[in-house]
Amino acid sequence: MSVPSRPLSLLLLLALLSGLTLLLAAGLGSVELGPAAILQALLDRGPDWPRTLVWELRLPRALLAFQVGGLLALAGVLMQVLLRNPLADPYVLGTSGGAAVGALGALLLGLSGLAVQTLAFAGALLSTLVVFQLGGGLQRWHSHRLLLTGIVVAAGWGAIITFLLTIAPAERVHGLLFWLMGDLNTAAPIRLGGLWLLLLLVVAVGLGRTLNLLLLGQSTAATLGAAVGHTLVLLYVLAALATALAVSQAGSIGFVGLVIPHLIRLLGIRDHRFLIPAAALAGGSLLVLADTLGRTLLAPQQLPVGVVTAFLGVPLFLYLLTRQARATEPA
Repeated sequence: MSVPSRPLSLLLLLALLSGLTLLLAAGLGSVELGPAAILQALLDRGPDWPRTLVWELRLPRALLAFQVGGLLALAGVLMQVLLRNPLADPYVLGTSGGAAVGALGALLLGLSGLAVQTLAFAGALLSTLVVFQLGGGLQRWHSHRLLLTGIVVAAGWGAIITFLLTIAPAERVHGLLFWLMGDLNTAAPIRLGGLWLLLLLVVAVGLGRTLNLLLLGQSTAATLGAAVGHTLVLLYVLAALATALAVSQAGSIGFVGLVIPHLIRLLGIRDHRFLIPAAALAGGSLLVLADTLGRTLLAPQQLPVGVVTAFLGVPLFLYLLTRQARATEPA
């Protein structure tokens, strides 16, 4: 099957894939449901137990996974524009580590809901600002220096997380560890979370033309009329907020923000007006599939979704890296 040449066609295919992954997640589990049973449950017909299984258990969890995957993919795209480096993502730069420390601290204090998300956002924003300040500031950064700084800052956040787990009550450590590896067991009906993803996507797509110019360099973008300084600050905030929302809801889940933008670019989409929504759709679909695998592979035992994304992401990223290296070798 050939890859569609037009971005709109690919977006349509990704939207269709997203719907199929959600249906797959609704049907698979300890009790499997066929297509007819899923359709009856979605239409609020048939026996009560399939409706309860779909509407109250599986579909909310699948929607949460889609939302978190979309947020992580969006954060990855924005970080890669900020650094002008395809290897950047919130986890490499320590942004997710800062968010995890903020959320973990809130959980240990017995907080929940908006308080967890607020502290996660504060930690993500602080981490991003520290990395870019140590990496040379807004006007003088070097991508390799930023990446090295991000790795060091991420290691520091990891040490703080270990300390928090050490002082946490023994009966809570297992649950906190599971959450840190990526946990969608606390799935709740999607309320403001989906609206946050939609709002961030609208803002990011609106910046699409400026993001395209930033890839040419800040000086070139400014010459062509882009408001570089304001855009960079806005990218800081958007990437930190997307990461914080994802981490506060599902813990630390890696590789989505790193691999998905690569895949979309390999499919021929480089214009950020199309790349951003395509990455969100693909990231959401990937995390729904990963969570479905985590629920079913060793059922009734469940794997943290972060473990599944690592198993999927590591070989996929190594393949993409090898393919890119071969493509840049002289003939």
